[in-house]
Amino acid sequence: MSDSPPKSFNGDHDHAEKADHTDGATDRVEGRAVELSVPEMDCPSCATKVTNSVEKLDGIEGIDTRPTSGTLSTHYDVDRTDPEAITERVEAAGYAVEQPDTERTETLSVPEMDCPSCANKVGNALDGVSAITDYDLRPTAGKVVVTYDLENGDRSAIVEAIEDAGYEVTDTDGDDTSGASEASDERSSVWGSSRVIKTWISAVFLGAGVLFEFFLHGQNIAILSIPGGELLLGDGLMLVAVAIGGGVIVRNGYYSAKNASLDIDFLMSAAILGATGLSLFFTGASLYIEAASLAVLFNVAELLERYSVSRARNSMEELIELSPDRAVVRRDGEEREASVDDVAVGEIVLVEPGEKIPMDGEVIEGESAVDQAPITGESVPVDKTPGEEVYAGTINEQGYLEVEVTAEAADNTLSRVIEMVENAQSKRTDREQFVERFSGYYTPVVVAFAIVTTLLPPLFLGGAWVTWFVRGITLLVLACPCAFVISTPVSVVSGITSAAKNGVLIKGGDHLETMGEVGAVAFDKTGTLTKGELAVTDVLALNNNTESDVLRCARGLEERSEHPIGDAIVDRADERDVGERSVAEFEAITGKGVRADLDGTTHYAGKPGLFEELGFDLDHVHLTTDGGVVLEETERQCADHEGENCLDLFEETIPRLQEEGKTIVLVGTDEELEGVIAIADEVRPDAKVALSGLHEAGLRTVMLTGDNEGTAKAIAERVGVEDYRAELLPDEKVEAVAELTEEHGTVAMVGDGINDAPAMATASVGVAMGAAGTDTAIETADIALMADDLSKLPYLYDLSNRANGVIRQNIWGSLGAKAILAIGVPFGYVSVVLAVLAGDVGMTVAVTGNAMRLSRITPNRTTEEQ
Repeated sequence: MSDSPPKSFNGDHDHAEKADHTDGATDRVEGRAVELSVPEMDCPSCATKVTNSVEKLDGIEGIDTRPTSGTLSTHYDVDRTDPEAITERVEAAGYAVEQPDTERTETLSVPEMDCPSCANKVGNALDGVSAITDYDLRPTAGKVVVTYDLENGDRSAIVEAIEDAGYEVTDTDGDDTSGASEASDERSSVWGSSRVIKTWISAVFLGAGVLFEFFLHGQNIAILSIPGGELLLGDGLMLVAVAIGGGVIVRNGYYSAKNASLDIDFLMSAAILGATGLSLFFTGASLYIEAASLAVLFNVAELLERYSVSRARNSMEELIELSPDRAVVRRDGEEREASVDDVAVGEIVLVEPGEKIPMDGEVIEGESAVDQAPITGESVPVDKTPGEEVYAGTINEQGYLEVEVTAEAADNTLSRVIEMVENAQSKRTDREQFVERFSGYYTPVVVAFAIVTTLLPPLFLGGAWVTWFVRGITLLVLACPCAFVISTPVSVVSGITSAAKNGVLIKGGDHLETMGEVGAVAFDKTGTLTKGELAVTDVLALNNNTESDVLRCARGLEERSEHPIGDAIVDRADERDVGERSVAEFEAITGKGVRADLDGTTHYAGKPGLFEELGFDLDHVHLTTDGGVVLEETERQCADHEGENCLDLFEETIPRLQEEGKTIVLVGTDEELEGVIAIADEVRPDAKVALSGLHEAGLRTVMLTGDNEGTAKAIAERVGVEDYRAELLPDEKVEAVAELTEEHGTVAMVGDGINDAPAMATASVGVAMGAAGTDTAIETADIALMADDLSKLPYLYDLSNRANGVIRQNIWGSLGAKAILAIGVPFGYVSVVLAVLAGDVGMTVAVTGNAMRLSRITPNRTTEEQ
């Protein structure tokens, strides 16, 4: 939190005024009775031990132990003991006293809090509520997340404080969605609000006043005598403009003064009231046009700022609108429509073609293609069959589906994504923190400059009071760095929501900033560059057997095995529908393979060493040419068997397959070698594209794996990673990331979000693969790829890099514009109108438009689909 005003509107605020809780933290204290929660006291024996221990205290008048509820009620003499001493005796008996939950966290919707000065006023108001222990203001979302002590206050006191600051609270996180919907409607109608109408009316009166003042001199008659002279018709029209347009400004300025907030509302109110007061009560000080211009143009600037924040909010609303609020549920044999909030885990929801899937769940009946782009960013619909996961907010393209619900509406994947996107605003980037610190000094300095400019020339240099007062007002207009302050959060929200819509969840503006500065990207292998699932890659049929013969025998041998290699072989045999053989006398040969009788004949499947022990010559085996799959690179003619297809398994074929990172399984009887099966963890099809894109961006890529050197080398060559480090333990991966960080400054670690958590935590930014539907992956990483799609990494880097550029442009552009205008004011080069138009209206439009460019950045779909 900044040491100087204005206070942070994205940070966390800690209050010194916290409730004084004892270690035993009583649930209820009534006179001489205290009730403690002792959850581990759950049996009569436990209760006896607690009783015996507490009875040793002087002043204990009665003990009531309730092991079924885990509570202890004790009556005591307040002059001889106290709850703390009772708690110590319970703990001395070996049982922990559980502190009650005396804090509550709520999210309040405050849609009109849509600018930095608004947030400062709300923050100042909340500082006066002693029950609050922490709060987080999010003007770009129009929300306040507040934590408060239930023993010292309640929600009503917090709502009252916010409303006393001039802002309406529309709903909380515990309410239904109608409030959010109304807030959304209000945001979508910025240009239809009452403030817009008043601004238009005020502008008409200002225009009419200017017309009489400069063009219709003959008709600009005196209508009233005032202390400052005669009030002309044109002046009266401009006073009406001030009254209509300035009313809302002065009202907000009142709340700013009430909450001791030196913000733009206070400064503009002072300027408008000062110009109007001088005009009415001092002869020769005719500043009606300045006051009216301020009222009209400042309202326009505020509306533009609200619209810019509204656009950022609407991008988040698009995520919220993805999830249906109704679902068709089968209950008691009937189909009923119900709110998604009322649908329980385990219930069956029915989804017709073309409808959105209302809940996270598992398909139990039906087949369809599902468009998962809203969650994972995948450009092609994914086929779903019974047993596969579906996510709320995705679209059922073709067939009818019945889905068993696996998560409540508030805890589904889409809800977690929305929550993460909203929470991301509270994690400020380094540049946001710089802006906050700088703005805390900027406003007071410029206000002081305005006062000096107003007073010094007339007092010591003989300048005209009216002239220098107008210049002082102009500096007050420039004193609040609104466009400067909003430049970063609008850019961050635009970047984060753009990423979310493309299947990349960035959990904070700081991570968005860091990802754009990485110099190297480290990858885990299994589950990241590869799919993490073993699969059969090659089948070589030998000695007149076919591929189906080899797979049929291998299936019979492996279907009773619990090894992942056996599962991969069975899966391939099932895919090819090779049929079955009767199996008997199955036996696992530890460390070598398996043995079983197939249709009465003993067969083996296992490592090459097993068949060498059986007496086979692996240097000279015959390769089937009609029906088997032949690997061109491993086929060669045996020199002593011209005209026959022959393989040297031991010296050539097996080593070559192993160099490619594959595991070899031989299949045969004790008399004949029937075939060779190669198995490997398949490389992701998009891995090579991703690595290529990162290399084009100038980033170094490194693979960190616990696999052996041969497998690591093979995978590294296939995907195109620049460097690899093999046979690493988890702590060695951490050391490797630390070394890369020392060399490159900023490093990203891409992993599965679970096994690679230590390395990801050590990296500057951790990126988790395939986080859709996985709580652990989302929680572990700083950034989560919602689908198993590595091709999003070049897009992520590009988005983050451009976001950093946009933020820099917005900060220095807005700051530079304000500085130039402020310097020009004392010399008479900058008028009030120019200060508002260029300093507020112009820069607000500029920084918002620049930030919204980020929403147009999308992944390269053509590349992804290759």
